[in-house]
Amino acid sequence: MADELPIQRVDVTFVGPPPVRQIERASGVSEVRGDGSAVRCLVAGSFQPFLEALRGHEVLVLRSVPLA
Repeated sequence: MADELPIQRVDVTFVGPPPVRQIERASGVSEVRGDGSAVRCLVAGSFQPFLEALRGHEVLVLRSVPLA
């Protein structure tokens, strides 16, 4: 449907511990799972709130894949 928000599966690897709590609180973010220095989650709609949650944390790898 045209009014549905696009959903992306996002994998991020950080230098050091990831900001899991900040990511969990970001608008449009769900299914957050942390594993060591990596986080996997779903992002619906705009990436801006997700990216703001990463502020101040060094990212090594960021991969985003659209869900069908």
